[in-house]
Amino acid sequence: MLVIERQNKIAEMVNERGSMRVSELSKLFSVTEETIRRDLERLEKEGYLRRTHGGAVGTKESSNELPYVQREVMNIEEKKQVAEIALNYIEPYDRIILDASTTAMYMAQALPDIQLTVLTNSLKVATELSSKRKITVHLTGGMLWSDSLSFVGPQAERGLSNYYVDKAFFSCKGVDPEWGVSDSNELQALVKKKLLEISNKSFLLVGQSKFGVKAFSPICQLNQIDAIITNSAIPESPYLKKIKDMSKTFIQV
Repeated sequence: MLVIERQNKIAEMVNERGSMRVSELSKLFSVTEETIRRDLERLEKEGYLRRTHGGAVGTKESSNELPYVQREVMNIEEKKQVAEIALNYIEPYDRIILDASTTAMYMAQALPDIQLTVLTNSLKVATELSSKRKITVHLTGGMLWSDSLSFVGPQAERGLSNYYVDKAFFSCKGVDPEWGVSDSNELQALVKKKLLEISNKSFLLVGQSKFGVKAFSPICQLNQIDAIITNSAIPESPYLKKIKDMSKTFIQV
């Protein structure tokens, strides 16, 4: 893992969980505690978190999502693997939603140029699909959220209400048996709630880093999603079994 990837992930995890200890981060990333302290010092200077004795806490300013350009380089192979699996569930002439997640962007990159209708609130997804002549793209409109290059707010939600689609593909910041599926940004969470309402089937795209996280804004419960798609790196555990048991379909490849 590159230094910037580790630091971006540390900032994301600290702000999703509220606080983390240096010793915990050291074990998670397999680096020394001194390395973690240097990471926290840099992240504090950039305003992503606040250092405390023995660890760090999230800041009010960083409770929103990390800028897209930073999230785009985090866990790239994991996201691409999940995106490739998700493509198997798309058929010609489907009407689908892709959210503003970086995993959805990797789906858009890899989508073959076939007859599809794609609805999205993501500028990045729309741009990736713009050269594919057989794919019709609809943008929701709404307030442009610069950190995620996506449209959010009441107008985006109303834009989604004008459509009904076959399948929705979306990601999140956290998956937990009790708290359910959640996001660190309330505006994004509201858009994702709406896309679930207007889709016949829903697919949650998540890597191993999302499990066990309770983010700020709830989206839905696990049994409200038709399928969870994840990669194979998640170790088996009673916790994972509980998530599988609560899910309608759990796809781990």
